[in-house]
Amino acid sequence: MTIGRALLDRAAHLRDEPGILDALRSSDDVEVVVVREGRARVEDGALVTTAPSAVGDAQWALLGRRASGTPLLLAVVDTSTESMDAAPAETWLGLRETGGMLNELDTELLVEAVTLAGWLSDARFCPTCGAAMQVRQSGWSRWCEDCGREHFPRTDPAVIVAVQSEDGERLLLGANAQWKGRMYSTFAGFVEAGESLETTVHREIEEEAGVRLTEVRYISSQAWPYPRSLMLGFRATAGTDRSARPDGEEIVDVRWFTRDEIRSALAGDGPVGLPGPASIARALIVDWFESK
Repeated sequence: MTIGRALLDRAAHLRDEPGILDALRSSDDVEVVVVREGRARVEDGALVTTAPSAVGDAQWALLGRRASGTPLLLAVVDTSTESMDAAPAETWLGLRETGGMLNELDTELLVEAVTLAGWLSDARFCPTCGAAMQVRQSGWSRWCEDCGREHFPRTDPAVIVAVQSEDGERLLLGANAQWKGRMYSTFAGFVEAGESLETTVHREIEEEAGVRLTEVRYISSQAWPYPRSLMLGFRATAGTDRSARPDGEEIVDVRWFTRDEIRSALAGDGPVGLPGPASIARALIVDWFESK
């Protein structure tokens, strides 16, 4: 699922306000999204929030405010947090597990919370000198007292591409080695140092599928918090259909699919499995399928 305009006010102007986190944690009119191991609680198709007083030891951050003005905090807890153990294990879900069950606001909030939680958990030490860093800006930066450098949550750009045939009537999908041939999807890869997005698209498709492209068009993007990616979606046209072949390492098979085959796959009737509804990969496939 891709998101256009922001539905959440991130309230960035409040992040540097002295004592803001402590003040909000002591307030009753605050909602907390608790994240544990990249998952948050979801019940009855909605993201579950709790009161600050219900959370024990945690790393805290300011996520923003609802349209009503209610502040939203992030609490990153570990698996041994006793106050969270009463929640059933099956209610702790990540973005993949939630699929399309959450509304757009809950999806945006979950992506922000899981992404920021991952950074707060992983980026404890300065990558320049190795010293422990202090949290600043209400969880949105870390400062190293030893070398004086400030670090921010990092986002890695990656392209993801739906490749259509010359006549636009077939879609090229690949089976990743990790999926053991059970699912086919669009092609993706990280932007390398010094590359433009368009250069990455051409390189990745030629490397993974052996296809040279004649046209590349941007479609939409999706923040993906595993671990910290920004997926930039494109549709491209192959110069020739006959050159398609898998690289044999990351991609073990490539196939051209007709619209009828994609229609059946989207309905869950085969001939292959497709990505789940939470991913931009499926959105790109649906966008192509519905384009004619």
